[in-house]
Amino acid sequence: MKNNWSQNSAEKYLKKYKNIGFSKDLALRVYTTRLLGRNKELVLHGGGNTSVKTTAKDIDGKKYDVLCVKGSGWDMADIEPEGLPAVKLEPLLALKKKKYLSDEDMVSFQKRNLINIKSPNPSVETFLHAFLPFKFIDHTHADAILNVTNRPGGLKFCNKIFNNKVSVVPYIMPGFKLAKKVNEIYSKNPNINCLILMNHGIFTFGDDAKETYDLMIKYVSQAERAVKKLKAKKIKQINKFSTKFNAHEISPIIRGLLSDNNPDQKFIVNYKLNNHIKYFMNGKNVRTYSSKGTATPDHVIRVKPFPLIITPKKNSSINDFKLTAEKAIKNYRKKYINYFNKNKNKVKEKKVMLDTSPRVVFVQNVGMFSIGKDLNSAKIARDLAETNAKVIASVEETSKYKFIPEKDLFDVEYWSLEQAKIKRKKKLLEGNVVVITGSTGTIGFETYKMFKSYGAEVVLLDYNSDRLKNLQSKINELCIHCDVRNKKSVKNAFNQICEKYGGIDILISNAGTAATGAIGEVDDNLLRESFEDNFFSHQNCASEAIKIMKKQNINGCLLFNISKQSVNPGKNFGPYGLPKSALLSLCKQYAVDYGSYGIRSNGVNADRIRSGLMNDKMIRTRAKARSISTDDYMRGNLLLNEVKAEDVAKAFFHLATSKKTTGAVLTVDGGNIAASLR
Repeated sequence: MKNNWSQNSAEKYLKKYKNIGFSKDLALRVYTTRLLGRNKELVLHGGGNTSVKTTAKDIDGKKYDVLCVKGSGWDMADIEPEGLPAVKLEPLLALKKKKYLSDEDMVSFQKRNLINIKSPNPSVETFLHAFLPFKFIDHTHADAILNVTNRPGGLKFCNKIFNNKVSVVPYIMPGFKLAKKVNEIYSKNPNINCLILMNHGIFTFGDDAKETYDLMIKYVSQAERAVKKLKAKKIKQINKFSTKFNAHEISPIIRGLLSDNNPDQKFIVNYKLNNHIKYFMNGKNVRTYSSKGTATPDHVIRVKPFPLIITPKKNSSINDFKLTAEKAIKNYRKKYINYFNKNKNKVKEKKVMLDTSPRVVFVQNVGMFSIGKDLNSAKIARDLAETNAKVIASVEETSKYKFIPEKDLFDVEYWSLEQAKIKRKKKLLEGNVVVITGSTGTIGFETYKMFKSYGAEVVLLDYNSDRLKNLQSKINELCIHCDVRNKKSVKNAFNQICEKYGGIDILISNAGTAATGAIGEVDDNLLRESFEDNFFSHQNCASEAIKIMKKQNINGCLLFNISKQSVNPGKNFGPYGLPKSALLSLCKQYAVDYGSYGIRSNGVNADRIRSGLMNDKMIRTRAKARSISTDDYMRGNLLLNEVKAEDVAKAFFHLATSKKTTGAVLTVDGGNIAASLR
């Protein structure tokens, strides 16, 4: 394993953090923690922890010896000093002789001794860091270490690989009990600088940040070399067979089945395929070795104790796959329920079963589908599942994968301290995928902000590539260049969405252009183009969305940006108003044809919104035609109040969340009787 220490980089960290008031100790702690966290073969997504023993002042100005230890849930890859809360060291050390400390008391005690009460909760391994008498301590879940521990005879193998500077610790669940065991081991072996925790990971320690980091790289490299020396044999693979479908075609099916046809329980389904995943999932014995547990215990809260394996029938159709997947998911739920019932009675505390949906689905010869309540959770599950696949497959090439007993894995999965890492208040639209066309315009962007604020995953489509690139630079969302007038372009965009998110729940068909001219004199080509822009573009998107929503079978919602021109034509505005009138009928037709599928179709009838369509030039022209000011023109409604893009966004949101409203058009114009629906 490459050592990425750079003295030049270390000096930059020292300078940066000194300038904002942090000590040398903390600066180096942040630097080496990031070095570890950014190596995916060492640690992923909130796993592992580091610490440094230093001093800090309390609010009363008194200086204390403290342990700055990684806060629970913080990601080592981008940690800041705030992610290393300072805990008074003396009280921690005073508990060395205590025989037992409950999890609740442990957490309470750690929080009570924080220098800053607003700091994040210190790691569950805080006492372990405190009891080891070293300034710097590093802990990772290195793949190579797991490769040597997670096999029959792993303990013996470790003792063979490492020298007398390393002690090997049998598996013990993290917390106070593990800290006590480590203290006992160190007391008997005070010359050690490393601990290998069976089926868990590795600790290195020293009085210097570089020394401790160097030790981590040294011992992980030793493990890598030891594994390479073993006689390896490739995992036997299943016979390749052709399928008549792609990932984007089956993602919505999987997504719907995972929700168990419950529209209120939606998941994000993220697709990935590479050589590591292919090799693992296409192994003949994948159902055996994939069911033996995760690579390290804390992965279980993200990926559950085992994945779902689906083997499509040879040359199967989409319908065939749906039947196969439905049966497989049903059996997975039964298996998980049995796992829960078998282990719940072995613990003292009452446990409430988590949802029974898998978090990782391998479809042989197709790829891996990772699942989460949002995209970030799905991505974390994806990365952890890939690491599990690599570690397990590597062990299987030289031995048989072996992990901790099922009961121990259950204890971690249902451990309140672990579940706390992923527990959060659910937002109204969490798990929903929203697609907005014409997204770079004023209305599109305001609508994006509205739906994002309620927890939705939002995909932004637009034809203007320059504006889309500019938008992409400001927000962390999927932005797709798409010509909504072109069926192929729409299909390609929706395929991308299905691969990344698993499907679509809400389509906000917002794209359009404004064409003008007296209807009897307008060029036919202009009129036809306006129909392409303002009618057929909506039909292209809606028809594609419907296909996906029907596969999901968890309801859906179509929302159209119509216009007051659909019911109240303006002079010389027929080329725009006519396709908008057709769009109004289209909106209602979708409500009629797909209501039985739980798919709603509604529209927003907006008027006089400052946007890409109604720009300053158009506003001035129309105000001049009425011999009034631009402000008076924009306030030309019953309420004498200008309607803004954010008001239209609120209307879309209202219709999206009004679960018993379909075939409706919501007018947002401040009051205009001439344009009201009759």
